[in-house]
Amino acid sequence: MLAIVGPTATGKSALALRLAELWGGEVVNFDSMQLYRGFNVGTGKLPPEERRGILHHLLDAVDPSQVFTAGDYAREAARTLASLRERAKLPILVGGTGLYLRTLLLGLFEGPGRSEELRARLHKVARRRSRVFLHRMLQRFDPQTAARIHPRDTQKVIRALEVCVLARRPFSSMLAKGRAGLQGFRTIKIGLNPDRAELNRRIDARVEAMFASGLIDEARGLFEAKGLSSGADSPRQGPFASLGYPQAAATARGELSVEEAIRTTQAATRRYAKRQRTWFRREEDVRWFKGFGDDPVIQQEVIDWLAHASLNSRGSASGMGSTAAGSMLSAN
Repeated sequence: MLAIVGPTATGKSALALRLAELWGGEVVNFDSMQLYRGFNVGTGKLPPEERRGILHHLLDAVDPSQVFTAGDYAREAARTLASLRERAKLPILVGGTGLYLRTLLLGLFEGPGRSEELRARLHKVARRRSRVFLHRMLQRFDPQTAARIHPRDTQKVIRALEVCVLARRPFSSMLAKGRAGLQGFRTIKIGLNPDRAELNRRIDARVEAMFASGLIDEARGLFEAKGLSSGADSPRQGPFASLGYPQAAATARGELSVEEAIRTTQAATRRYAKRQRTWFRREEDVRWFKGFGDDPVIQQEVIDWLAHASLNSRGSASGMGSTAAGSMLSAN
């Protein structure tokens, strides 16, 4: 199977469509926000009429009120991949949530489940005493885990503390046991790494287009349906906190001008793209291409490389599905 990775706005979907058309593939989403129903404009979700008849999986699959973890994603994606293999379709994984992809490929961490009560208490501690104080708590419980988590990454710090408290042992000692990764597939990873200045220009233009395409109205409807009418009761996690939606909702409430909302969303998205780039740079065995996925030149470079890679590893081609592998080998 193929996995296309890279920061937001790099043209991953366009490349996926080209490869799917060429080799009879189907797209499997691993963007954590595109999973949610109703979150369309602000997540950059490809409208059905632009999918060229290619099946897309794990889009609009989750209700916005539902808690959906990386573990939940891995289980659902594994079922989807098994179905594609039965139908001899080439899976093309596309998205920007690196944690979801890594959890799918490397396996689930077999630790305690979520405790909403404990998480709420830890969030309260973070608000009262600071995120840094919460990180110092983790240092006392599990110095090894604390050393690899940034003090301001509250979400990861809280999950690590949750595991330590519920399991009554360090998170790091449980991770040391290892995991059982996805079986039965050979994963070929394709990375898009365009010029940073050009990517930032694309991000800025994309955000402007989202606001022009109805993001404020979409956010207003979603927040009102959830009963969120003020900034104070806006969630700090989940789809309602994703890029653009808090800013658009604030504009709908008259708290931000459209221009301010656009500027703050652009800045936040550029920072997010930088974090994505850092994450995916740590991903193993990625073949990087210096350009955008909607560039025909880059698309052809990827096609040529994949055809060459398949010819050099015919013994592993069966893991990709016989029909897809055969057509890939004869692509040129």
